[in-house]
Formats: sequence, structure tokens, C-alpha cells
Amino acid sequence: MKYNVVIPAAGMGKRMGIGTNKLRISLQDKPIIAYTLNVFENDPWCSSIVLVVNEQDRDFMEELVRSYKFMKVKAIVKGGRERQESVYEGLKRIKEECIVLVHDGARPFVRIEHIQKLVQVTSEKSAAILAVPVKDTIKRAKDGIVQETFDRSELWSIQTPQAFKLSLLKEAYEKAEMDGFTGTDDASLVERIGHHVEIVEGDYNNIKITTKEDLYFAEAIIKGINEK
Repeated sequence: MKYNVVIPAAGMGKRMGIGTNKLRISLQDKPIIAYTLNVFENDPWCSSIVLVVNEQDRDFMEELVRSYKFMKVKAIVKGGRERQESVYEGLKRIKEECIVLVHDGARPFVRIEHIQKLVQVTSEKSAAILAVPVKDTIKRAKDGIVQETFDRSELWSIQTPQAFKLSLLKEAYEKAEMDGFTGTDDASLVERIGHHVEIVEGDYNNIKITTKEDLYFAEAIIKGINEK
């Protein structure tokens, strides 16, 4: 069972506070984005990777793809101002109907078995996302006052990859562009056009590296992987 993946890697990582793309940061002498690409390079179900970058990172990304011999990277595409624009630019490079995954470049620890389960569900249901159950109690507040406490058993923390039939995701993106709508993730665009999205349970190691504190967790995950 085959799929293609779009990896948005054009963000500047403002919350990291380093003034450059956080995906350049090295963990044990290897850039974050190299870990992410390596997962898909090693998944036999992955047919091709579309990497979406900002122009100031293009030379870096092209050299990284060459030096690590990422043969499945078939296109390096210029991204937009926001993530949604960047993903849409990547989707435009995939012409034939397929299952397409969208995966954040800053999630380097997704497991191949979870990717493949996601693809299997998508082949039947057309849309599926990785997620993990919420651990903490979640409350909605206004002006510092609790308004509502949610039932934690019904809440999921959403991850990537998110997987879709290509035609469905393109339809959702086209509708969002027409309406000037910006979603919180790719699935929200698909939900908006009335399509159900299935949840596939992942694991808590599939973190998104967003802040400097996340780098400590990332190092611990790598250490745990190396010790197995």
C-alpha cells in the first residue's frame, strides 16, 4: 500500500526564539528535519516526499537531501506565509490520485507502524489522523474565570501525519481558499466540507518540537531509542 507525503518545513519557529528555522537545530549532530525525513525514507510504503521550505533555507535543505541521500524527496517547493499556504503549494505538486499524508517537519519521532496503520484506515475511510488521549483536565476559561470543564474521556491531542485521499484534501483546500478560511490543521478543512475524519491512536513520543523545553524531551527520546 503506497502513499505520498507533504512535509511543511518553512516555518521560522518564533516560539523557539532562535531567529532561524528550528528544523536546522541539531540533536546529537543531526538536524531535526533529517530525523523526520529519515522516517519516510525508510518506510517502504512511502513513494515520494514533497518538502516545502522557505527560500532562505533552500540551499540548506537541498544540501541536506544530497548529503543524507534522501532519494524519496522528489520536490523541494517554496512555501507560503502560513502553514496552510505551504501545504497547499506542496499538494499542487502531486498530480495523480493517491493517499497523501501531511506531516510536520518538527515531528521527528513518528513511528512507521503508526504511519502504516493510518494509511490502511485512510484507504477505507478517506481521511484519518494520528492522535493520543489527553492526559490532563481541560477547562475553558474567560477573563481568568473557568467557564466549563470538559470530559477528558472524549478529548484527543491531535498529531501528524494526517492522511487523506488526495482529491478530498484538494477539494477541502480549494474551498478554504475560496472562502478565505484558515483552519487549525488539515483535518479541520476536511471536516468543514462535511467529511468524517477517523482517529488512529499514536503515541506520546510523537512530539512536535516547538519550544526550547521540547529539545530536552527530544534528546531523552533519542536516548531511549538508541538504548533499545
